[in-house]
Amino acid sequence: MIVPKPAQFENRPGRFVLDQETALTAEPALREVAAWLRGELTPVTGGELLPGRPGAGTIALGIDDGLPPEAYRLTVAADGVEIEAGGAAGAFYGAQTFRQLMPPVAFRRAAIGGPLELPAVRVEDRPRFGWRGVILDVARHFMTKADLLRFIDLMALHKLNVLHLHLTDDQGWRIEIKRYPRLTEVGGWRKESQIGWMGEMDGRPHGGYYTQDDIREIVAYAARRHIAVVPEIDLPGHTQSAIAAYPELGNLDTALEVGTTWGVSVNVLNVEDATIAFFKNVFDEVLELFPSPYVCVGGDECPKDQWRDSPAARRRIRELGLRDEDELQSWFIHQFDEYFAARGRRLLGWDEILEGGLAPGAVVAAWRADLGAVAAARAGHDVVNCSNTAAYFDYRQSERADEPVPFGTVLTLDDAYAFEPVPEELRGDPAADRVLGAQCGMWTELIDSNRHLDYMAFPRLAAFAETVWCGPGRDLPDFRRRLTAHLLRLEAIGVEYRREPGPLPWQTRPGVPGRPEDPLEWQATIDAWTANLRDRR
Repeated sequence: MIVPKPAQFENRPGRFVLDQETALTAEPALREVAAWLRGELTPVTGGELLPGRPGAGTIALGIDDGLPPEAYRLTVAADGVEIEAGGAAGAFYGAQTFRQLMPPVAFRRAAIGGPLELPAVRVEDRPRFGWRGVILDVARHFMTKADLLRFIDLMALHKLNVLHLHLTDDQGWRIEIKRYPRLTEVGGWRKESQIGWMGEMDGRPHGGYYTQDDIREIVAYAARRHIAVVPEIDLPGHTQSAIAAYPELGNLDTALEVGTTWGVSVNVLNVEDATIAFFKNVFDEVLELFPSPYVCVGGDECPKDQWRDSPAARRRIRELGLRDEDELQSWFIHQFDEYFAARGRRLLGWDEILEGGLAPGAVVAAWRADLGAVAAARAGHDVVNCSNTAAYFDYRQSERADEPVPFGTVLTLDDAYAFEPVPEELRGDPAADRVLGAQCGMWTELIDSNRHLDYMAFPRLAAFAETVWCGPGRDLPDFRRRLTAHLLRLEAIGVEYRREPGPLPWQTRPGVPGRPEDPLEWQATIDAWTANLRDRR
């Protein structure tokens, strides 16, 4: 019942007993993974899982140089558990799979009061794609550091490895920049928010930001879970919050407020040298905080109206010998492409940055269906597939009237599972190798709480995780069977996932009138139900 499904899974006879006497050992390169696993298991067993306990069953973490860095081999037998991996990331994923062999109640991270019996298995596994990501929009609705760390843990449970953090937009600036304090003092707060996509205003101030120390903690926390954090500072569009803080960045003589409505703002950066220097200064501080080789500049949805009306922008077009405002945006993006390349980083941008041409090292986040992914790959650029028609999880999940603030096309759990990161037009084409992977989008215009985020993300995020981990030929009925057990893990963690209409498993079994209140009794009920389902298969 593992999610995402391992490449090879074999049940074997016997059981491993996990209890207070279990030992945990690791090669030096895997000590940090061992420390994480010890932290997860100690609250459950009540023991410290120290190495070298005489007579104790042992969980051993080791390196196999013949495996790729993210691959692992997990063997569970009566006399011990062995996780062999090509690197620390693979060992971490093996440990996550090992945890999923435990009963869901163990995910409460509270002492169970007795030993846990885990099935003997052999698992060999590796991911299909190296980029398995989520873009999380904290600009439209701010997410506290604690909630963000919780979301990172949920990503790690699903073996996702890139958190694309959307830190700035028209409606808020969420990262402290010491050289420009007004970006958070002014840009980090708006006076109210729009209710729904075309609704009235709520009249409530909203804001918040991460200090640089917060960012360091978030990045380090994610790194220990083998998740890279990719920052996004949007430009030249989606910048009204920055212009509200520093009006000289804009094209108007009048002052602006931080955006309060959704959609695409006409207020964009001007193209002066001082503005480009301003944002290079911003990125100087951003690069100190984020070690990721990739840095996103957005580059999407930039209306050109203000540039057409600006004498300075028209003069810049003439000076550079450009044809129009579209080429002016391409020139603007190139200034940052060169800046990042000189610092050993790679520019990531939405597929609009293809317009006007790109430097070879730039990476395209293709969001407009498959069109951008195909065009970018064939132009020789690496691609992350972020298809809005298949992987935007702010879209509603059914046509039902009780969906919260329905928006966008319907994107069901089955739709998320059917997503194929390599577009059909590229299959069999050498350009398909340019697809680094994919990421799903958690855009938060209409997601204003942690509970709402849970509802929109899960269980679709579990389906997406399997699409980027497993190869083609996935089996939806099999996934749904495994998801039944996986949802119990999410419930034990406290995830308020979307429940599909209809009775829950414990309401469908004869002789089980309702869900037991005692966790151990509940687990026994679920184990019995799962065993009966397995027998029927």
